[in-house]
Amino acid sequence: MGLYVETRIRTDMDTLWERTQDPAHHQRWDLRFSEIDYLPRPPGEPQRFRYAVRVLPFLTVSGTGVSAGESGGADGRRVSVLRFASPHPLSLLAEGSGYWRYVPTPDGVRFLTGYDYRPRWGRFGAVADRWVCRPLMGWATAWSFDRLRLWCEHGVSPARSLAHGVAEPAVRLLAVAGTFAALAPSGADGVAGAAPWALPALVALALAALLLLLPPLPRTPAARRCLRTPPGRPTASSAAVRDPALLATLERP
Repeated sequence: MGLYVETRIRTDMDTLWERTQDPAHHQRWDLRFSEIDYLPRPPGEPQRFRYAVRVLPFLTVSGTGVSAGESGGADGRRVSVLRFASPHPLSLLAEGSGYWRYVPTPDGVRFLTGYDYRPRWGRFGAVADRWVCRPLMGWATAWSFDRLRLWCEHGVSPARSLAHGVAEPAVRLLAVAGTFAALAPSGADGVAGAAPWALPALVALALAALLLLLPPLPRTPAARRCLRTPPGRPTASSAAVRDPALLATLERP
């Protein structure tokens, strides 16, 4: 099953196009990439690129890709497509393809993506992809889209958004830990069995549940603000989920 993410951004088309098509901008807001570098190309040819993803502080996997974009029609819609592949043996994503659609709206742009990939590592890779990698990729895409929205709509830089995204959960976690520590018995009272710990634990758990359900602050990126399935009841032939014809023109990298 392919991945789908959609958001609506109150900005003009040219600004959104630049911040998604320029690799220097793209790598700033997209959590899925650490580096994106365009390679030289002859005029009129699709754009080839190299990308790198820092999976762990000591592990970076890389790959190559090819992309193309076009604007067409009197309605101002635009689309970009890509194919990518990674020969790195530690990359679960062997190869894949996808698209971005830019649909003008009265107050901005409806920005959406659909993509899919083939995992490696055989049966183990298929299980790891289904339960770990694919949900994580969907979340990272949605979180990044909201990060882009904050940049375009409110001028919140991607670096500042990341700081908000780290600080807010940390503050909430500290609030839970502080509540538990304040209510927990101390000294001799703490060795009388489990009963003295019941009330602090219940209060801390209730607070954790409340903080988990509360939406993030307006300037903190949140994957929950994006659609993760096409709106309505799409069919395989609907425009939202159908691969653009331009994708068929791209060779595998």
